[in-house]
Amino acid sequence: MNIQQFRKVWQEGLSNSNFRFLFMLSFIVLAFILYWMAKFLAYNETRAGFSFNDPFLSLFPAIKVTWVTFGLIYLALLLALISLSFHPDKLMLALQSYALVILFRMLTIYFLPLNPPATIIPLKDPVVELFGNGKTLLKDLFFSGHTATMFIFFLTAQNKKLKTIFLISTVLVAACVLMQHVHYTIDVIVAPFVTYTSYRIALLIDCKLHK
Repeated sequence: MNIQQFRKVWQEGLSNSNFRFLFMLSFIVLAFILYWMAKFLAYNETRAGFSFNDPFLSLFPAIKVTWVTFGLIYLALLLALISLSFHPDKLMLALQSYALVILFRMLTIYFLPLNPPATIIPLKDPVVELFGNGKTLLKDLFFSGHTATMFIFFLTAQNKKLKTIFLISTVLVAACVLMQHVHYTIDVIVAPFVTYTSYRIALLIDCKLHK
């Protein structure tokens, strides 16, 4: 798609008052949830949690792969934003799915307060640290937000080539956070299932609102 097609799809979308309202509402709700998520994660770092032995992590020592992890994440984010920008309805769906994923993460983290694996090499994400008052977060564990975000890109991708790229990226990011012992194995395994649930709920809500 070229710039003319980009303008056309957005002009058509924004000319629809229903889409315009839902898109702005989705963006505002996501911003509000992100704001409270940052506060919640800062609070969560002060909570007592529990640890457990992860048989899979015990098979190998922690390896620092921070730059690989963030290289994959931010390249995928850029590619996803560019591709979704030509599909306003799918971009809105991605925003809604992400908002639901964050809500689910707050619930699971609250009810399952975990301490990080003893062998963790902290993953210093500049964006998360910015929204988290500059501190490295260690206890935002169950479930993996990095894996979930990548899987949203896969679910909302608009062609097979992009889906393949995002699926491979999801697997690689999941592998990276495990290699660095940032997450327990269960954190990574559960993430795609909760993400898919969030995506389906967002689809259902959109269908109801567009009736």
